[in-house]
Amino acid sequence: MDASEIQPIVQFFQGRVPFDSLDEQTLPRCCHALTIGYYSKASGFVPLDPDNPQLYIVRSGAFEVRDKSGELLDRLGEGDYFGFPSLLSGEEASTRVAILEDGLVYHLPPEIFDFLRRESREFDRFFNKAFAKRLRHQGRFKAKDLTTTSRVTTLMSSDPLIIDMKSSVAKACRLMRSARVSSVLVLDNHKLVGILTDRDLRNRVLAENLDGRLPVHQAMTPSPVSIESNSLVFEAMLLMSEHSINHLPVVDNGIAAGVVTSTDILRGQSSQPLLLIGEIERQQNLQSLIQVSKQIPLLLQNLISADARAEEIGRVLTSVTDALTRRLIVLNQQILGKPPMAFCWLAFGSQGRQDQAACSDQDNGLLLAHEPDEAAKGYFDALSHAVCKGLDECGYVYCPGDIMAQNPKWRMSLDKWQQVFDNWVRTPEPKALMHASIFFDMRSVYGPQSLFDSLQDSVLSQTKGNDIFLAAFTGNALTSAPPLGFFRKFVLERDGTEVKGIDLKHKGNALINDIARVYALSAGIKEVNTAKRIRALMEQNILNRKDALNLADAHEFIAHMRLSNQGLQYTQSLPISNYLMPQELSSLVRHQLRDAFKVVHDGQVGLKLKMMRSY
Repeated sequence: MDASEIQPIVQFFQGRVPFDSLDEQTLPRCCHALTIGYYSKASGFVPLDPDNPQLYIVRSGAFEVRDKSGELLDRLGEGDYFGFPSLLSGEEASTRVAILEDGLVYHLPPEIFDFLRRESREFDRFFNKAFAKRLRHQGRFKAKDLTTTSRVTTLMSSDPLIIDMKSSVAKACRLMRSARVSSVLVLDNHKLVGILTDRDLRNRVLAENLDGRLPVHQAMTPSPVSIESNSLVFEAMLLMSEHSINHLPVVDNGIAAGVVTSTDILRGQSSQPLLLIGEIERQQNLQSLIQVSKQIPLLLQNLISADARAEEIGRVLTSVTDALTRRLIVLNQQILGKPPMAFCWLAFGSQGRQDQAACSDQDNGLLLAHEPDEAAKGYFDALSHAVCKGLDECGYVYCPGDIMAQNPKWRMSLDKWQQVFDNWVRTPEPKALMHASIFFDMRSVYGPQSLFDSLQDSVLSQTKGNDIFLAAFTGNALTSAPPLGFFRKFVLERDGTEVKGIDLKHKGNALINDIARVYALSAGIKEVNTAKRIRALMEQNILNRKDALNLADAHEFIAHMRLSNQGLQYTQSLPISNYLMPQELSSLVRHQLRDAFKVVHDGQVGLKLKMMRSY
């Protein structure tokens, strides 16, 4: 290629990390070595030659990376890369790259890729990190230690204690004592030049019998080992182990962003699901449960950082909520005494479906084995109020609609619950059904399973094949639509003059929940989790395989976008919400989100055709 052909390619790479780190001589050499391939959507997959591994750079088009089982690992658009795992590991590619849209792709030969890694530390580091991320995707949340897949930002102290290098050791000690920390970062002209720790004070000041007026720079550890904020916690653990240190400065572009300590690492480990649930089960009072529950937001951030599937995150968070609920029930029984009869604590809504996310409120009820006398009413009133109050203090706020066990309306015997569901099913008033839909996603958190099964079996026997009820229930499910307007533009939620964005929960996942719920009730399926309902519907041929998989993928993708957005809101100390601004997304992700909402729309159309024929 001559100079006129090379220049546009050079300009393209000048704005792409990590090629923007290459010098003026190296980048043109790299571009001269490129070949260009055109990939048509009709071809299905990019042909990856195991004998000729290359780095593929997407110039245009859209692609998906999937493992051998078809699991989605990554979505790629302009400026993204694939093929690098084989170049780094020397192993044959274990993934397939699907072509979503026709595209042009640059091919970089392996010898040039290796040369660039040797020439540029930034280039080498970028692809090693990308490879680590791909490995995390391939083993998504399969019994992994979450501290090895989380980011340093989830654990570090983001407001580090700092001091000027010319200040005295005595001043540093006073600062550390006041802040109750064991280290202080030492700056010179706003740049990190050292760290002063308890160990430095012990070994370099006290042991040497030096005066507290000693300048900090004479006692500190100079040019300390540091790490970037977007690095893995696993990398931080390796550095701390390798250098036998307990404090690791976090530095971005030469500026101190925080500190991660061995204590932070241990705290992160304690937020693993099984450890956290075990800790909940060991607590002996409400105050200690409140303290343990403060680890739940960190658990959510670790799960998001670990690239766990939204379905898995929902199950994990719900398992923690279930454990907290059971512990509150047990602790309050120790105070109130043995219950006067068998009972089940019922979870409705997101806890019932096992798809909880951030900012979940309470939706619960109490199922009693038989009609209570006055003494039993008093016992269960006290128990339910104490448990609901405890959940509120642990971060699960009271239900705005008062759907809670502490409300006598939702604290009933088996016979009364059966009557309530019987009224909803036999006389399906639209307004009543709209409020009742949450109750059809129910699960027992505590109590004998046989008692709960009696209620659920009774409900499903009435809904299965009940055309009138199902048509009315479908009508309610179709009162809301996905946020797509003319020309497939996003419809944004507005609150007066404020534009909130796309409501991913109520205009996305909730609509898929509605679709799956109606089909499941029509078939008498006992599963309550939406993903499991869809799988059961596919297995029973109620939904064809293509429609079921599309609906499941859309549910996962929208939920993943919602959780990722909430994770970003959390790290930026913004209010947690379900709203997403489309202008903050890449063109590829906007395209995929539109496709997901189109699947929801098609699912609603299909539901209407099947369930409202005689209505």
